[in-house]
Amino acid sequence: MKNGWFQKKLRGYASLQGYQKPQKYTGVLKLDSNENFVIGKQYQQDLIHNARKISDVREYPLGRAEKLVNALSKYLKVPQNMIGIGNGSDQILDLILTNFASPQTRVLTSEPTFGFFEERCKLYSIPTTKIPFSKDMTLDLNQFMEKLKNSDILYIDSPNNPTGFQFLRKDLEKLIKKFEGLVIIDEAYGKFGDYSLINLSKSMNNLIIVQTFSKAFGLAGLRLGYFIANKNIVDVFSRVIQYPYPLNSIAIEAGILALQKPQIISDTTNTIKKERKRIIDNLRKYDAFEVFDSKANFVLFDAKGADSHVFTAMIEQGISIRKLGKIGKHKGCLRVTVGTKEMNSKFLLAIRDLLG
Repeated sequence: MKNGWFQKKLRGYASLQGYQKPQKYTGVLKLDSNENFVIGKQYQQDLIHNARKISDVREYPLGRAEKLVNALSKYLKVPQNMIGIGNGSDQILDLILTNFASPQTRVLTSEPTFGFFEERCKLYSIPTTKIPFSKDMTLDLNQFMEKLKNSDILYIDSPNNPTGFQFLRKDLEKLIKKFEGLVIIDEAYGKFGDYSLINLSKSMNNLIIVQTFSKAFGLAGLRLGYFIANKNIVDVFSRVIQYPYPLNSIAIEAGILALQKPQIISDTTNTIKKERKRIIDNLRKYDAFEVFDSKANFVLFDAKGADSHVFTAMIEQGISIRKLGKIGKHKGCLRVTVGTKEMNSKFLLAIRDLLG
């Protein structure tokens, strides 16, 4: 049959798992997807309302994406020709892989890493070498250094999803400067961490820093992503690789408006860091859990084989957290998003009722 190749390809794709989104529960407190609920809903509604007033969706957003890049340039203090944009950081990562990687390209990353990136490598048959996390959910820099010579692309999410781990800045810089291939540092959770490597991209021609409006800005539903890189990378990506109109008009205008109020973002991230510490400190009071340090807007903990029980008990109390199961040597991992003080208190009270 002439379409035999297509059916074979389709069967191959059907055997893949694909990126697993959390199950949708109604009427529950949603702490399962690392969304930012600390930014007020009214603020976001006003943002969208004002973006709609500016936009005429009958028109293509000609020239509007460039205005977003200009706003990002001022916010990040980076030249405009070093900034590219995409329909969420997912799309940026996907386009990088489809255009700069192949089955002959070797990717070096951690185990676990961002699930979407991992699944995309499987989809495109890109071989990956994964450095496992230690028992305390940290990574060994030396293991990465040893594998660099046999790799073409280095991908590190900093902080890591789902562990929350972030290398010391000097260690990650040492790793990047040693590597001659393409380096992708995914800073989706970077504003909750200890540092960003944006300035390093000004002096390196093989480094791509990917960021997003989904987390600190609280705009996950608008799918706004961007990256910082050498001007030659940005030029080829934006002019040749990226879609002509990758973002819709309302998302663009909302992004521009959000960038005009950096203090709100700063206050939000500071609140989340404070609440993150409260969650970690409280969970560590229970012998039933092993709780890992986090530099993101979530906390990973091991329920020591009782993860299904804890997960179900939380759902019964109207709280949805993420059940991750086996990560490295830990078999019962759960992840909870850091929400508002009230949300976090409800979660901690539910845990106390379960274990008290």
